[in-house]
Amino acid sequence: MSSKQNSAPAPEDDPRPGRLTLAAALAGLEGLALVAGGGYLLVMTVAGNPDDNQQAVTAGVTLLVLAALPLLAARGLLLRRRWSRGPAVITQILALPVAWNLLQADSLLIPGGIVLAVVAVTALVLLVNPATTEALGIRGPGESA
Repeated sequence: MSSKQNSAPAPEDDPRPGRLTLAAALAGLEGLALVAGGGYLLVMTVAGNPDDNQQAVTAGVTLLVLAALPLLAARGLLLRRRWSRGPAVITQILALPVAWNLLQADSLLIPGGIVLAVVAVTALVLLVNPATTEALGIRGPGESA
């Protein structure tokens, strides 16, 4: 038997677990939502009449810059890059206080807070799942390389 037949397949050769794909999709959707929000603020600044143009532009640009983190994480998760889980987890942890603030509002923002909370918690569960960790090649403490 050749050594190729005896060796275990590399993680990249295994099919990507559905949990990993779903976690990437959720991170990507969050990134796209930030792009949409930032774009909306910038367009409304130009087309509308905001109370403070500088504040509206700053908020829009900030949302666009923040969108890079979940979008890069989603791409990394789809490509099964080990580094991508950290930014994806950070994105979900940062989304939870935002969801909490939306839930405290007395307006139509409450459903948005519910959706964001469900997405963030679901993504966190998917990202710490052993199948996801294994697919990304992340080993726990004490595991040999």
